[in-house]
Amino acid sequence: MEELLELKKLILKGDNQGALLIVEELEEMGKQDIIKTIRSYGIILLLHLIKQQVENRTTRSWDVSIRNSVREIQRENKRRKAGVYYLSKEELLETLEEAYLNAIDDASLEVKEGRYQPEELQQLVNQEEILNRALALIMPLDLV
Repeated sequence: MEELLELKKLILKGDNQGALLIVEELEEMGKQDIIKTIRSYGIILLLHLIKQQVENRTTRSWDVSIRNSVREIQRENKRRKAGVYYLSKEELLETLEEAYLNAIDDASLEVKEGRYQPEELQQLVNQEEILNRALALIMPLDLV
């Protein structure tokens, strides 16, 4: 809110340079919020993909959770009015990479009824394959 008041003040003073700096700061803050939300859904998505890979099975619940996470990531990443995306393919992959260790931690509590420590589970999972699968599920056709 402070930023908006400062922006108004700068516009009224005719300080376009200062106003543009505030606008850029606001854009960055908004993008960081979007990344945080995408990372949260990414953890859930990766968690279920890890469980599928290690247990070599799936459940309806896992499938629904995967679909819901993918839809939420796609919805969050789309700029509604502009019809473009906040995060590029590379940025989405980077965000998933950041979420991966959290997903491993969460999966260690669930895979095979919590039998593995996170470090052990990480050795059983092909991280690159999981990340690529997640990215393939998320990517809209016009970003591929």
